[in-house]
Amino acid sequence: MALHLQTEIGKLKKKLLMLSAMVEANLSKAVQAVLNGDHELARKVIKLDEDIDMHEIDVEEECLKILALHQPVAIDLRFVISTLKINNDLERIGDLTSNIAHRSMHMSKQSVQDMPFDFEDMSTKTRNMLKKAIDALVNMDASLAHEVCRDDDEIDKINRNTFKVTRTKIKEKPEMVEYYLNWRSISKHLERIADYATNISEDIIYMIEGVIIRHSYGEIESDSKVQTKD
Repeated sequence: MALHLQTEIGKLKKKLLMLSAMVEANLSKAVQAVLNGDHELARKVIKLDEDIDMHEIDVEEECLKILALHQPVAIDLRFVISTLKINNDLERIGDLTSNIAHRSMHMSKQSVQDMPFDFEDMSTKTRNMLKKAIDALVNMDASLAHEVCRDDDEIDKINRNTFKVTRTKIKEKPEMVEYYLNWRSISKHLERIADYATNISEDIIYMIEGVIIRHSYGEIESDSKVQTKD
């Protein structure tokens, strides 16, 4: 029974990693669609989100089957529970990626103006967070997962600044309000993707260390610094 459980968990991990790769690749395509004003690539991103949705359902069904048939305990139970949550977060990233593609299609119909923020920098940082979260999952690397959690503050800061800049741009050029609001939406979507990458990393830490750090990461970091000084 134990051997069969490990075989099923191995299959589940492969399915989860496949979904992770699909989501990461589609986000890269969405970013390129925005940067290049590529209408057709944006359409492909939106279409691929349907495959991500179907794969998410498949992973969830596998998790429920393992829970029902094998009743895992300890680290195996943590893995299945974490997989359920990570699976949902990946699907949400897929949805946000599709939303970015939709924004790109809207903007391709409008006259090109200056970007109200450094989209390439923000998107690169966000994609790096997602990549590190997936790498942490592949390698069961808790230290890398902790790094992703720390990176989220920088994306939040960029997003807050984007709101201020966009508001100023709209005041300067009210006739371009739709264009700048599309950029504002893209910034918010990237910020939410970074949040989900952080959620995934928190679940990986739980999976490996058995510690729930959600809602208290800042406190954990502060305690760690105090202990280091001591």
